[in-house]
Amino acid sequence: MSETVAANSEDMDRQIVQAVCGEDTLSSALVGMSDLSDEILLCILHHVPASDLLLNVSNVCHKLQTLCRDKTLLTHVSLSEEYLADDLLVQRLLKQLANHVQSLSLNGCYWLSGSTLDYVARCTAVTHLDITGCRLTSLRLSRLLSSLCFLTSLAFDVTAGFNSAQLSSEAVGTLSRLSELRQTLLTPSYGVVPCCAQLRKLMLQFDISDVTREGVGVCCQLMVGQSSVPHYQQLEEFTARLAPGEVNQTLLLLYLAVFSVHVPKRLRVFLVSIPGPNPAHWPAGPSLAQSLGQHGDLEALQLPRSWLDPLSLKRALEGNSPKHLSFSRCPALWPQVFQSLLEGGVRDATQLSSLNLSGINQVLYSECRSVEDHLVPGTISRLAVSCSKIKHLNLMHTHYHHEHSSELGGETHLCGSLAKFRQLRSLTLPACALSDGLNTHHTSVNNTSPSPLFLGLKKGPRLGFQNYKPGSDPSLSGDSTSGLAQLLASCSLLETLEIIGPGFVSALPRLEPCSRVSVEPRGMCAWARGVGDAHLASLEALPRLHRLTLAGLPGVLRGTGLIQLTRQCKDLKVLSLANMGSLKIMNYFPALLDTIKQCTQLQELRLEQPYLNANASFFEALSSCSHLQRLCLISRSGTFDASATETFMERCLQVVMCHMFMGGTLVGCRTLQKALLDRFSNERAALSVVIYPLQHEDLPSVIRDIPLTLLDRITLFQSHVAQPPHLSPL
Repeated sequence: MSETVAANSEDMDRQIVQAVCGEDTLSSALVGMSDLSDEILLCILHHVPASDLLLNVSNVCHKLQTLCRDKTLLTHVSLSEEYLADDLLVQRLLKQLANHVQSLSLNGCYWLSGSTLDYVARCTAVTHLDITGCRLTSLRLSRLLSSLCFLTSLAFDVTAGFNSAQLSSEAVGTLSRLSELRQTLLTPSYGVVPCCAQLRKLMLQFDISDVTREGVGVCCQLMVGQSSVPHYQQLEEFTARLAPGEVNQTLLLLYLAVFSVHVPKRLRVFLVSIPGPNPAHWPAGPSLAQSLGQHGDLEALQLPRSWLDPLSLKRALEGNSPKHLSFSRCPALWPQVFQSLLEGGVRDATQLSSLNLSGINQVLYSECRSVEDHLVPGTISRLAVSCSKIKHLNLMHTHYHHEHSSELGGETHLCGSLAKFRQLRSLTLPACALSDGLNTHHTSVNNTSPSPLFLGLKKGPRLGFQNYKPGSDPSLSGDSTSGLAQLLASCSLLETLEIIGPGFVSALPRLEPCSRVSVEPRGMCAWARGVGDAHLASLEALPRLHRLTLAGLPGVLRGTGLIQLTRQCKDLKVLSLANMGSLKIMNYFPALLDTIKQCTQLQELRLEQPYLNANASFFEALSSCSHLQRLCLISRSGTFDASATETFMERCLQVVMCHMFMGGTLVGCRTLQKALLDRFSNERAALSVVIYPLQHEDLPSVIRDIPLTLLDRITLFQSHVAQPPHLSPL
């Protein structure tokens, strides 16, 4: 880290010299960092991690030593991504921060020992503390809370064995003054919620498995008494995110039991995210929605589809100006949603900045669609006018079939309507939304199904090309990209883009049960199959693109569009690719190698393909990504080169997550995993290596042992667009 700071300082000095000194005085005058004012230096030091400030930069000179201890730099400190910081370094840092820091985040620091958390107790001025993902026991939490008497905000994990009875009276006193609490529940429990009588914000994440590692079912019976009932009198915000499982839904209803009796008068944010098609019914849902709409200050709303009906939704939105709305997988509500937003059902629709309509017009389990089930460009265009400040929009699991490719322009194409959302920063689209219509080579998809007698004789169309030449023409499919061009020309501020095919299902088992029933069979949408390399190449018009997800796109043949895209999008930091082109032969593999070599700023790569060959050439190309921190490969029939993997880990010094769920033997996977851990664990404190056969029966228990913060990294393709930060995957 100190080497990085030194390199940045030299580069900064060089730029300052060029900016301050004219051409005539360059040879006679030099300006270094030491000549800058304190105000400018503080602005520069603001971008340096706290660990480098106190342990490295402050040792350069007396002036920097004074500036590095300025309260503006040390008031808010986050160590969440300080992956190279081991226990000793963090302990030294916490000693020096003791009298300065007020907001401290150790979120996701799963590698730190429990004893290191004891040093947090020295930071007695802390008001906001986030220790989610850290190793914490009831007794250690009690000692922390007893020392942090000014604490107003707390985030932590409730793990197996947690017992609130072990909290001291001083700790309970601190909890009684909390105004904000975020709990990640890994075991059935109320946690510390009953102790927090003054809560204004309560954020819950339920991640409890229905069975233990031994295969025993988990019971969700909680002791309920006068002292264990949650207090929500002052509550203003309630959010809950659930992982799959009945236990999580049962526990959520226990937390919400108080709402059936009394809804807090100040409640203005209510967000509940339940995966899967059948969320448990909650009878109090309609009355809660009506209560939320009474005071006119509703800011955010998200409820499972079984909790709402059109009338209660209308009452909840009426007279309010919400900023975030999510109606994911609520097909029965979409007429009321558009009516409220377009016909004055809300007080001020321009305040809306985040809208999740994922699957809202989808008829589940349907093999045929009517025109009424598709997105209408005219309606989306009106929505763009009414909700002109939307920055985050999610249309995943919806459909749009453009059948008039000869009349593109105006509002005849969905992308033309979406182009009116000029403030967009993140967008999720179904693949068919990019298509300009069916070409002749797609018409066979719409033909009447042949007799079953001929299905076994018919040879399937061959996808992909046998040969690949770098720099060849990326326009392979011949499809027009006129509609997409309209969108890209107007929404150049996009930073996050997700394009997901209608039949994509990740092979990762954690979210597979709830995903499989929410998508359609692969190849069902002929329009989606028309999205190919030319469409990907068009994305080069997004210079600010930082995160890109492409999944379930069988029309991508050679992958040359990826090369052209990454050649222009130099700041791409997160790239997720899955099930591109043919699933039997990975035809775009050569183009993928050239693509990876161009992603010099890439920090996270997730690649899922049934027949991925992670050979020496793959890891050689990946070694070009010197900033890479997280790598996840998923391939049911994939292979990997053990020696090439070691060489890659040796070259890319910042990689702290290497997860490979591939084919191969259990012995081969375990051997490589042990070799990587033995060789690199000492120098990378946060290193997490998981290499395991994807089809092995013990994989679910292996997944369960991965830290939750990293598990969210590998379970992408559950779209995070248009979700609040505390409800989306990390």
